[in-house]
Amino acid sequence: MLTDLSIKNLAIIDSLHVPFRDGLTILTGETGAGKSIIIDAVNLIMGGRASADLIRSGEEEATVEAVFQLPPASPLPARLEEMGIECGGELLVKRVVSRSGRNRVFVGGGLSTLGILAEIARELINIYGQHESQTLLRPENHLLLLDGFAELQPLRGAYTALFEEYRATETRIRELEEGEREVARRLDLLSFQAEEIRAAALAPGEDEELERERSLLVHGEKLLCTSQEAFDALYGGDGAILDRLAEVRTRIAGIISVDPTLVPLHETLESSAAQLEDAALTLRDYAARVEADPARLERVEERLDLIRRLKKKYAPTVEGIIACGAEVARELDLLANRERTRGELDAALGRLKTELVAKGREISTRRRVAARELKGAMEREIHQLAMKHAVFEVAFEEYPEPRATGMERVEFLFSPNPGEPPKPLSRIASGGELSRLMLALKQILPESDVPTLIFDEVDTGIGGATSALVGEKLKRVSRGQQVLCITHLPQVAAFADHHYKVEKRVAEGRTATAVTVLEGEARVAEMARMLGGVTITYRTREHAREMIEEGRRA
Repeated sequence: MLTDLSIKNLAIIDSLHVPFRDGLTILTGETGAGKSIIIDAVNLIMGGRASADLIRSGEEEATVEAVFQLPPASPLPARLEEMGIECGGELLVKRVVSRSGRNRVFVGGGLSTLGILAEIARELINIYGQHESQTLLRPENHLLLLDGFAELQPLRGAYTALFEEYRATETRIRELEEGEREVARRLDLLSFQAEEIRAAALAPGEDEELERERSLLVHGEKLLCTSQEAFDALYGGDGAILDRLAEVRTRIAGIISVDPTLVPLHETLESSAAQLEDAALTLRDYAARVEADPARLERVEERLDLIRRLKKKYAPTVEGIIACGAEVARELDLLANRERTRGELDAALGRLKTELVAKGREISTRRRVAARELKGAMEREIHQLAMKHAVFEVAFEEYPEPRATGMERVEFLFSPNPGEPPKPLSRIASGGELSRLMLALKQILPESDVPTLIFDEVDTGIGGATSALVGEKLKRVSRGQQVLCITHLPQVAAFADHHYKVEKRVAEGRTATAVTVLEGEARVAEMARMLGGVTITYRTREHAREMIEEGRRA
């Protein structure tokens, strides 16, 4: 709810701070005292149009600040967090209007935009009166109000989900149709790529194996000569190392009997000879396997060149090329089956439309039944609010195709006078009539996600018993939502939970608006003024006191 409103340099308001509480708050005062300026200030907080004419004479800018207490279950804090705006249980909004035309908006203590302010304010407060920011003046809200009255939210939610699926299927079909040429080009490219990768018949790690083989083939002659020369030096040539080592072993064996300590050395020589013989035989076998094959080298070079070209085109590794080939094959399969996919989508679209139309017609039937009930309920309420001959209608305009909200457009029509055909509210209803229409609607649909309601001009053209009935209805609404009401009628003011008096005061030769919380005898005095005008008698004050007591008991 709205807890605080601070206004500075707006019209005849110099500096004003008004704290608000829950329940029904009534603002009264003489004509011209500044009650409408408070409404103008709230309208600025709601993102309404700003004019330099609103700025107090002699000042360069006007400021309006409002603090809202957010209910624990409100989804607004989470949405604000998505916008980068942090707030706990309270939200501060501020608007600065300057003569230069430069407007500044603050939400949650940080700079923001007028669009964000208006979006947020719509979920916090509504004004019913002469201002444009009204629920009833926006036909798109009429369908929501009717569906709320008909308790259609679950059915409408199911319809909306079905509609979204229907539109998504339509989009997929359209994308298929629009992409035919691109698909043809894509098919050609993918077919070429798939065949190129398939024909290469790559194996994981093949490039590394080929690089090793290439290195061997390039250095084959050198490897052959070196291995043969090493074999000859160890085993096969004149004066080979193994022959000379055999002589050494024989000589050492001959002196072991003289010095047995040479036995370990002889054993070492025996072991070394065996190892050298193994090495020599390995070199011999290696030399036998070495090839100097120019034809094979050419084939390896060609294969490596192919792999390098494929790496540049598809992926930096052989494994990546193979994976790319698999992905290309999958996409080819999808594109090749486009006709099958299109057929499945067409069938799904037909099924979805049948279900959508059936559910839409069910909603339409219930809406039309609810519209008749709403008409009767609204006319009973507005006839009690001094509009005895007014007519309320719910007009339907059928759509040729299902839409997100259903099969029809809905708009509330109104005729305040007998003999006049009902017309759209925005073209015929005055501010006072709109306030009373909304007050009537709130009796029928008390639930609302907007926590604060402001009624202005709700008492225009009414009096007597009707005035008291308006007060009762406002009181009833205030049990579920914070209600602020500007009134000139004591019969309405008597129902206030909180009564504020708006008045003009002159200080240092300048006029300024002040707001005073009325309690006790001060409230009785204001009610008596509203009842008796200039001359206030004892009887008038007692009448005022009696009205206040009756209002408290309501």
